[in-house]
Amino acid sequence: MINTRLINAIRDVPNFPKPGIIFKDITPILLDPQLTRDVVNEIAENVKDLKLDAVAGIESRGFWFGIMLANQLNVPFIPMRKKGKLPYKTVSYSYDLEYGSAEIEMHQDVIEEGWNVLIHDDLLATGGTAVAAAELLLMQKATVAGFSFVVDLSFLNGKEELLKYSEKIFNLARF
Repeated sequence: MINTRLINAIRDVPNFPKPGIIFKDITPILLDPQLTRDVVNEIAENVKDLKLDAVAGIESRGFWFGIMLANQLNVPFIPMRKKGKLPYKTVSYSYDLEYGSAEIEMHQDVIEEGWNVLIHDDLLATGGTAVAAAELLLMQKATVAGFSFVVDLSFLNGKEELLKYSEKIFNLARF
């Protein structure tokens, strides 16, 4: 089962990025080509009925599986990046984090009004970054078709923050 294989591959890194945090490192998944393919296939299977027009991936780990997923689903991939990283005209959204604030942006000409867009990231924690991504899509008059994550840190209740945008919230491993 993919869940067991994922949980075995994900590495715990204590005290990163700050003391007291146990970081869930998904990079070991990328060392296993079959597991990487299986992750993309499983996410694609979960979202196949959403009638997607695009997949939006959140910088940077959301790009790893997001672009492969978009390619498999034969839809465009939309990168959502930290402020100042995209070269063309952008739309941005600022949000608060537990340790400060951040801002993400995307090119303003990549989404058509009414598109159904899946937001993908590696991990769901408190939900702040995924909410910011959803707000960016709404600013562009798109619909949040759903969210997909490789990992859900369910004890942080991030899913609750996302339900106002979509009830379609998928993950492959839960801690």
